[in-house]
Amino acid sequence: MHSDFLIIGAGIVGLTIAHELRKKYPSSQIAILEKESDVAYHSSGRNSGVLHSGVYYSQDSLKAKFVVQGNKLMRAFCQDKGISINETKKLILCSHESELPELFKLVEKSKLNGVEHELITSKEVAAIEPLAKTVEHALFSPTTANIDPLKVCLALKEDLISKGITFYFETAFLSAKENVIITKDGRQFTSSMVINCAGLYADKIAHNYGIGKHLYIIPFKGIYLKIKDDDFKLRTNLYPVPNPAWPFLGVHFTVDAYNNVKIGPTAIPAFWRENYSGFKQFKLDEAIRILGLEAKLFLKNSFNFRDLAIEEMKKFNRSFFLNEAFKLVNKKPTNPKYEWLRPGIRAQLIDLRTNELVNDFLVERGPNSIHVLNAVSPAFTCGFAFAEWIVEQFVESSLKKL
Repeated sequence: MHSDFLIIGAGIVGLTIAHELRKKYPSSQIAILEKESDVAYHSSGRNSGVLHSGVYYSQDSLKAKFVVQGNKLMRAFCQDKGISINETKKLILCSHESELPELFKLVEKSKLNGVEHELITSKEVAAIEPLAKTVEHALFSPTTANIDPLKVCLALKEDLISKGITFYFETAFLSAKENVIITKDGRQFTSSMVINCAGLYADKIAHNYGIGKHLYIIPFKGIYLKIKDDDFKLRTNLYPVPNPAWPFLGVHFTVDAYNNVKIGPTAIPAFWRENYSGFKQFKLDEAIRILGLEAKLFLKNSFNFRDLAIEEMKKFNRSFFLNEAFKLVNKKPTNPKYEWLRPGIRAQLIDLRTNELVNDFLVERGPNSIHVLNAVSPAFTCGFAFAEWIVEQFVESSLKKL
């Protein structure tokens, strides 16, 4: 089975790249391989659904480059497909005076990145969200919103099918030799260009092509807890000022596309790549490699991994987890019911040469192949803009050389 473009992975990155390829090459043959039975089975269908504004990212990063435009393009797609957008907005709150300098840094980043924002007082916070609590100031993000990520991916699938793009579900990559891909069910696919968007397994596929052998994905488990309480309704997302020593944003309140209030996520080191619950999808060789790497990071405390791991493991205790979130509000739910939601896994790339996390998006080129190796948050928000850049910078330039 031959195609001009063969995409591996039907998450948001693979789907938006297919969408962009169809725009640029309307008569090309495009196929998508996906090891699961449908799109967005992993991170893309399990994320918070937040459309980020771009307040956190360094000006020289790819994240900053794509997030503002990505937010606009995702909104346009949702409006075109009739997918509701919950204009929740966001407040970034200070729990202590010591966090104010970091808040002011976020204000500067927002200015540099062209992100709509306001530095507001605690009195103004109360007018936006009466339940929110802050020390002196907060950062207000009016362009943050929430959508249903699974609906977006399913709408993209239907759109791509209608435009002649072929999906091969339950078709897992096994190996590649030159331009031939062999799948686990024994089929063979050939393509003029392979685009690896395999998320949790993008590094392993890249290694098969001899790309990025010094890079490895370590998984972090993100868990959300939904609150049901008629007296505890939030209007907006509430986030803490992020700890600059840690790579994740901390526990926060999210108001989802359906106005449910969620607390989370955690960033607990996982022991294998699809370590969602119990021993489902357990792979011994994978667990040995990941546990060994995490032990090394723990002993060396690389990127504060030991401190992060200890803090995150505490969040298995629901009381501790809730108390972290309740620092952001001035009252607790009176009669709450809690429900653990489906966990997600963050596919976080690490550079084995330095034992440091790769914090930005990372794309590598191989002979007739492109590998999206690091596409962590805010990749869902950036999706369409990120895809435009990949096609322009990697696909078009590669085709010119042929």
